[in-house]
Amino acid sequence: AAPAPAAPPADRLTGFLRRPPVLDALDEAELLGWSVEIVRAARRNGYLASTADAIAVFETSILLAGMRDRAKPTPYDFQDAAVTCIEKDAVPGRRDVGRLVEIMMGGDRLGQVGYDALPPLARDVHDRLAPLNLRLQQRGVQRALLDIAAQPDLAHCSDLLWMLRRLLPQGAARPVMGERRLGERSLQESWDLALGTHQRALIELGYEGVSIEQVLEQRLRRTAYDPQATAAQVLEAVEDATLLLGSRRLADELGARALQVLAHERSVDGAPEVLRRVRRLLAYYRTAEPVLPPWIESFVKTGYAHYCTLLPTAFTDEDATVRQVAAMLGFLFSMESLALSLGCDRAQLELSLAQSHPTEPARTALLWAAQTHLGTLSRPLLRARCDELLGNPLVVPAYPRYLSGFVHALEPVPGLADFVVEAVSNAFARLPDRVLLPWLPTLITTLRAGGAELAPLLIREAGRVFPARLPELDAWVPPWRLPQQPAGVGPRAGTGAGGGGVPLLAAHPATCDALADLLGCDGEWATEGAALSGAVLLDRHPATATALEALLAVT
Repeated sequence: AAPAPAAPPADRLTGFLRRPPVLDALDEAELLGWSVEIVRAARRNGYLASTADAIAVFETSILLAGMRDRAKPTPYDFQDAAVTCIEKDAVPGRRDVGRLVEIMMGGDRLGQVGYDALPPLARDVHDRLAPLNLRLQQRGVQRALLDIAAQPDLAHCSDLLWMLRRLLPQGAARPVMGERRLGERSLQESWDLALGTHQRALIELGYEGVSIEQVLEQRLRRTAYDPQATAAQVLEAVEDATLLLGSRRLADELGARALQVLAHERSVDGAPEVLRRVRRLLAYYRTAEPVLPPWIESFVKTGYAHYCTLLPTAFTDEDATVRQVAAMLGFLFSMESLALSLGCDRAQLELSLAQSHPTEPARTALLWAAQTHLGTLSRPLLRARCDELLGNPLVVPAYPRYLSGFVHALEPVPGLADFVVEAVSNAFARLPDRVLLPWLPTLITTLRAGGAELAPLLIREAGRVFPARLPELDAWVPPWRLPQQPAGVGPRAGTGAGGGGVPLLAAHPATCDALADLLGCDGEWATEGAALSGAVLLDRHPATATALEALLAVT
């Protein structure tokens, strides 16, 4: 027998629950008015909204309310729908769609919390800033003048204001005059304070701790121990802990964390920032403390080995920029003396450069500069390579990129400033106008984009080399075109001022005796005539003196 058809439910509740909610006419009219009003407000604030957007907001509000099991759309559903349908990639005016909905719904009204109702942290801030004699709860910007030299008690207010600048939104505490750096404190400061306007942010700090120092310490730790933190960010936290809190304990803890992060990094993106902050911290600790902290010694030692390992890959990596590779070399060269004193081996750097084979012109020039600094490439050979580049018509269009590499090389090897001036001057002197004029914009844009911060060093060196007056330019001869005297060869013995060197050696024989012991030579001092003949022999065969000078430099 066929099954009997299902009987309709006897109760009315089941049908009510299965039926979709019906929007009341009054609610529908209210929602429609909201949709029209938000489109009108969006058009007044620069959005390209239309009637279609009003219909989309209306329907999306109902859809969101149904997805959230609501009988009618609430203002929150309407706000989400308006943001979804009207908001674009960029905000054309001062307010976004979410803010426009808040204004339309009356949610833009701001209140003020009295002193007695503030959390303990906010009250502590007001108490500590009481010597400024300002109405801190008043809305608007107020100017605070701190003459710390005349009133030393205001130094505590200055410390608090610098911490508030680090924690509160931009504009709550803005320094007008005065700055704070490692090892430097201003004697007079001027601040624009708007704590009453940003009272909400100050109250929110009260839920993170009981004092500003505690909140700042927690945030620095949170930044340092974040899984995505870089070595540069952790070093910034170390600098803030030293600069704002003056806590050696926290700085040592975060410094150890920076050492761990650096050891696990496999990219060189943060190398310029790491170099800048490590130099600053080293300069501070060398002047402020008798010995360096253990963590920074370990950081320099680990960083030396770390960047030596990554250097060959960075020279050929397309993702690494020339500035980042130059920062790596700057770390290795500037920290070399400290790293070698801590037990590092310079052979590791020499092997790393020997394994580097860049193909891009700027990185090739950077490698040549590094080899010149290490002594594996002489200045005459480097000058000959640049002359060969200028003499090759196929390479001349890429010569600005070589110059860009040399400019970036001023970061690790600032002693090459005179050579960079020479390279640029030779290009302007040798290239004809038909080649130089199309090539000049590329040079300017390359130097401006890649070496703007190093341009002052180059300009200062050019001002030292070139004549100061225009009439002197016609008779001026560049220093690199003057005849160069071989290294280690002085004036002929017995003539001019050079003749006084032999009696000086005889009067102070300890230096020559130490050199003879180093070379394993046994002998006695000769007479004055033999010494003079030896000086003449040295003038005729300067290669031995040059090799001896190189040996002493390596030793």
